[in-house]
Amino acid sequence: EVQLQASGGGLVQAGGSLRLSCAASGFTKDDYTIGWFRQAPGKEREGVSCINISDGTLEYADSVKGRFTISSDNAKNMVYLQMNSLKPEDTAVYYCAAVGPALNYYCLGYLGYDYWGQGTQVTVSS
Repeated sequence: EVQLQASGGGLVQAGGSLRLSCAASGFTKDDYTIGWFRQAPGKEREGVSCINISDGTLEYADSVKGRFTISSDNAKNMVYLQMNSLKPEDTAVYYCAAVGPALNYYCLGYLGYDYWGQGTQVTVSS
């Protein structure tokens, strides 16, 4: 059974940084995609970034390019989202999600994912 555990959220001032972690378990081989999504109150869930674990392909939403960095430690089955230069509009619940086999096309659409973690709150104060 695939399980995902997201952590690392918190309260930070604008301009600050946070690192989110996603622990993935249950995949029998490194052929899956992990995505980070966020949902603010009253808004639709949106894709933030995603990574193909098998070949390292990355994608970022335009709103976070240059500020967020996704990375993976395949030996530990961990995916990280380093978030720098945070803005109040980044405030949301952040989720990690997974799908296997890995997506070989656009990976920022939440409908493409089968497994979801519980979410971690990120709040950026102005």
